[in-house]
Amino acid sequence: MKLIVLGSGTSTGVPRLGGETGIDWGACDPDNPKNRRSRVSIVVENDEGSRLLVDTSPDLRSQLLATGIAKLDAVFWTHDHADHCHGIDDLRPLRYGRGGPIPGFAADETVRRLRQRFGYVFAGQHGYPTIVSIETLENLRMFAGFSVQSCQMPHGPAQSTGFRFECDGKSICYATDFSEITRDMVDLFSGCDILVVDCLRREPHPTHANLGMAIELADASRARRAVLTHLDKSMDYAILSDETPDHVLVGHDGMELAA
Repeated sequence: MKLIVLGSGTSTGVPRLGGETGIDWGACDPDNPKNRRSRVSIVVENDEGSRLLVDTSPDLRSQLLATGIAKLDAVFWTHDHADHCHGIDDLRPLRYGRGGPIPGFAADETVRRLRQRFGYVFAGQHGYPTIVSIETLENLRMFAGFSVQSCQMPHGPAQSTGFRFECDGKSICYATDFSEITRDMVDLFSGCDILVVDCLRREPHPTHANLGMAIELADASRARRAVLTHLDKSMDYAILSDETPDHVLVGHDGMELAA
């Protein structure tokens, strides 16, 4: 299996719009390309070339172009917040030439909210075909050669879905946008080869994990390697890399890692 980090930044990306010059790098070195972060999304890929996308960030088109990905076997959503779903229309070209819609999966409430906001994607409109056929995760166990497991994670007053994808004895897990570590999360991610984990900043945050919590989850679940993601402008790549244990890697856009 292979992990491809399409985007590793927080909801505003890095650099953030604003500041005195209109481009706010915060504590991040603008000369390090690994500090330029688009909104979070990943792809997991197996040896047969099957690819699963997790989340459709607002930067999806540029992310797929940058990584040369022109085919997806399915899309999974963690939740419906804008930075995780507003690039959904960028799936439209990937529908061309297919015999049917792209399969999509999410938790029940996320399915309901996505259908409400992007009806044309899931039902077609004005002669345009359905882009994605979305289903709940309730009965999903296998897809495109991957074993798929999930759990719900606290995300402030909302919830986000954590995923575990397995293939050929390897496992990649995804835990973004959580604010508390639960027993279900530790059990789901237990012993995984790669855990991609929410790490907004060093200080505590009401709806996201900070650096301490990210490392705590990685250690509690005994992940072989952890990849920090959803990083804000306070998290300089080089400085953060020097702070983390050897088994904890700082994610960056375009990062590829074999499980």
